[in-house]
Amino acid sequence: MDHFMEAAIEQARLGFSEGGIPIGSVLVIDGEIVGRGHNRRVQKGSAILHAEMDCIENAGRLSALDYRQSVIYSTLSPCSMCSGAILLYRIPKVVIGEHQTFRGPENHLRQQGVVVELVDSRECIDLMTQFIQENPRLWDEDIGE
Repeated sequence: MDHFMEAAIEQARLGFSEGGIPIGSVLVIDGEIVGRGHNRRVQKGSAILHAEMDCIENAGRLSALDYRQSVIYSTLSPCSMCSGAILLYRIPKVVIGEHQTFRGPENHLRQQGVVVELVDSRECIDLMTQFIQENPRLWDEDIGE
């Protein structure tokens, strides 16, 4: 597994250690991480701070060209909201740690020209499976069930 996905997993672990949902993300431009984030809905009492949203926010204001040269890594398949941000900023590639516990609109991303790469990380799967088993109500709240 590459070090960018490892950095996203580190963010997921950080979120879990804070009592939140263990999903992490990093934004990479020219081989450098420019933004890191993790799901902070619980920690911040937020309706929208999914990992990808937190990551993009933490990257700060970037130019359109920067976004178009970036890759976003997420430990879990991006939901509709996060996929919308990916499309809005025209991020051309998404690397996903796993999509067994949740699958967002990956085909829609592909149809819009986004390269979607699945890592199928056992670590990502195990982290989410454990969390969902231990916190089913919180998980249902996060994904809008």
